[in-house]
Amino acid sequence: MIKVGIIGGAGYTAGELIRLLINHPEAEIVFVNSSSNAGNKITDVHEGLYGETTLTFTDALPLDEIDVLFFCTAHGDTRKFMESHNIPETLKIIDLSMDYRIASPEHDFIYGLPELNRRATCKTMHVANPGCFATCIELGLLPLAKNLMLTGDIAVNAITGSSGAGVKPSATSHFSWRDNNLSIYKAFEHQHVPEIRQSLQQLQTSFDADIDFIPYRGNFPRGIFATIVVKTKVGIEEIKRMYEEYYAKDSFTFVVDENIDLKQVVNTNKCLIHLEKHGDKLLIVSCIDNLLKGASGQAVHNMNLMFNLEETVGLRLKPSAF
Repeated sequence: MIKVGIIGGAGYTAGELIRLLINHPEAEIVFVNSSSNAGNKITDVHEGLYGETTLTFTDALPLDEIDVLFFCTAHGDTRKFMESHNIPETLKIIDLSMDYRIASPEHDFIYGLPELNRRATCKTMHVANPGCFATCIELGLLPLAKNLMLTGDIAVNAITGSSGAGVKPSATSHFSWRDNNLSIYKAFEHQHVPEIRQSLQQLQTSFDADIDFIPYRGNFPRGIFATIVVKTKVGIEEIKRMYEEYYAKDSFTFVVDENIDLKQVVNTNKCLIHLEKHGDKLLIVSCIDNLLKGASGQAVHNMNLMFNLEETVGLRLKPSAF
């Protein structure tokens, strides 16, 4: 049984991670750390877990009692923790923040997108879980990079649910503002662009074009729906073959002939991809659940790989019927 610790247990991604792990046949949660909630029941915060767990939050950090530590912390906090604590050499770490996503000689974290770095993830002690927008967009583009087809600028529009802004209320996540509304933010400057570029260049070192990314705030709780446009003269059947070949051994990413919609992936660890050709323009539609495939589901997927489990264990989740 894999002994698990979680730091930063009160947010949306932590709630989903706890839900997955208490139902995971090979995992046991030893502690969920949250200084502000220490002593409170997990269900006081994550009310959807009533009847599933009697765990309480703690401010203790018994790192010597666990096999893997998940960080569901704010950006910057994981690095601070790593630098200020003695981490057991045998402790595996999965970081859901953006602190270690960009490769550097200063750390040994592997970028944990299984569809890109499965083998490396199986061998590493430290994984940096990808960002949610980055996951959705990268999965839409990796087969093209693999085939050296990204020779021009990439246009991306992607809309995310309100849970992407985190559990703490803000002016743009408040229901009365978000409902029946739509807006853009961080146009061309979103923090996930560097990791997207890094992943594409891992497969296509010559890629140096612009990624023109426009993120949208959606009036729904969860999910990311992205449309990506690139120019190519390659025919649609050949492109579909490339995508199906690239994802042939992947358990959660699927190329779909019919047009796709967000409800097909919400509450699952799937990414669905749909391809269309319009003249010399290729339209790529990619969608995921931002809290699962874009965060906690992918983190559990990485845990399965790191402990040599079948990668779908605990992740065969089904979308809602409505």
